Amino acid sequence: MLGRTIREVSLALREGRASPTELCRKTLTRIKKTQHLNAFISVAEESALRQAQEAETRLLKGTPRGILDGIPFAVKDNFCTDQLRTTCASRMLKEFSPPYNATVVQKLLDQGAVLMGKTNMDEFAMGSGSTDGAFGPVRNPWSYAAPYRENRRGEEDSDWVISGGSSGGSAAAVASLSSYLALGSDTGGSTRIPAALCGIVGLKPTYGLLSRHGLIPLVNSMDVPGILTRSAEDAAIVLEILQGVDVRDSTTVPGTSSPSERLEHCDVRNMCVGVPKEYHAPHLSEETITQWRRVADMFERAGARVEQVSLPHTPYSIVCYHVLCCAEVASNMARFDGVEYGHRSAVDSSTEAMYASTRHEGFNDVVRGRILSGNYFLLKQNYQRYFVKAQKVRRLIADDFQRVFSTGVDFLLTPVSLSDAALHSHFTQEDNRTRSAQDDVFSQPANLAGIPAVSVPTALSRRGLPIGLQLIGPALQDRKLLAVAQWVEQRVGFPSLSEDGGSSEGFSDTGMNWDGGGRERTSSL
Repeated sequence: MLGRTIREVSLALREGRASPTELCRKTLTRIKKTQHLNAFISVAEESALRQAQEAETRLLKGTPRGILDGIPFAVKDNFCTDQLRTTCASRMLKEFSPPYNATVVQKLLDQGAVLMGKTNMDEFAMGSGSTDGAFGPVRNPWSYAAPYRENRRGEEDSDWVISGGSSGGSAAAVASLSSYLALGSDTGGSTRIPAALCGIVGLKPTYGLLSRHGLIPLVNSMDVPGILTRSAEDAAIVLEILQGVDVRDSTTVPGTSSPSERLEHCDVRNMCVGVPKEYHAPHLSEETITQWRRVADMFERAGARVEQVSLPHTPYSIVCYHVLCCAEVASNMARFDGVEYGHRSAVDSSTEAMYASTRHEGFNDVVRGRILSGNYFLLKQNYQRYFVKAQKVRRLIADDFQRVFSTGVDFLLTPVSLSDAALHSHFTQEDNRTRSAQDDVFSQPANLAGIPAVSVPTALSRRGLPIGLQLIGPALQDRKLLAVAQWVEQRVGFPSLSEDGGSSEGFSDTGMNWDGGGRERTSSL
């Protein structure tokens, strides 16, 4: 049951073949069995069982709130949740309990969905591996799957791979069947990168389509709530519920409703697929290039036009993103001073000393480094040279996308990451800034432009780890993008992890089982 789609589980609940309380208990058991992944910071067992019981009562009366009534979900720990602590994986907010729910969380609860807990992440969403949080790193569920374990001879505690970041806990929860869907945040790829590394679907919606109210900000002008699910159709279901105007967020736009509840059939014969030449980045793995070509050929054989396109300002996007990200981080982190909420230092010799000590104790090196960089970029003598120039480059990057889409290109096909998931021991040898610059190269241009992008798993690498590709589309074409993602999904035959088995680590005796679900299984390339 835990490996089924949202639609299948919803139908089973309505027909009485399963109950919300039974499903909730199974999910809680699964969370406990997979706790070595460190995917969750907080588990809301008591409130989850209460919400499940309320959903069961509604279903028995025949008055469900919606398709998600009784469906378990998880939330990244930078979304505010009423009376459930929201830490941003930081000592600064270790015991912070907000008095309200983020809009996207409230919309899921209004549908009757059952909140299982808050997921792990990089501190204040600053990272690309979910390794820099105060609660420890997140382990990729595929580290314990048979395809990977069969290729490894080392100790399981030393050769596990990262889940990607910064929404790694949400991705690991969905991939390990501890949740049917999860919310992440996406500022430069923080939903799509972990989705690709964990073998699930990760959607970064059009900027403004989902409300940011209650999402603790990193970069206000780029942050969007992200959706992580195991299929494109599940992502479309969640998107339909979460989209739309919110009076508490002035940047929101009306949703793009569809007459059909299901994703429309995608006829790729009338489509043009763009392949940006600038995305052939240095250090891009041969296996990722192989998958990129494979899916492009798949579109071509189906009758689509595949054309090479140019996004000439892409090489400047990482530097542009770094300047704008640090500048907004410096502004957003100023609120954490120990006065109103969050951590407060015991140093009380003066107000200034308390401020300084609180921020030194509460923030890790990564956060402090970005605050320092941002304040440097915003100095009077540097403002025009860095911040204003970066804003101009951002406009050029957005114009590149607009120009390509105006020539008849329906969507772009690109990699998501340079390779499959790195070993934790290798990943942590480099500093956060270097890692983020390398890992975000394919993902953050879409955030700079405010357009939708989705990560779709395509195959397993020779190491037995997922490889994903990215589809990027014009603004507000999120649903069409998901329809294309579903078309890809149905043809690549990506294997999914199953819940069967029960070793001490919660997986099968040889690791996690992997299940093609009746689809063609993809072996190593």
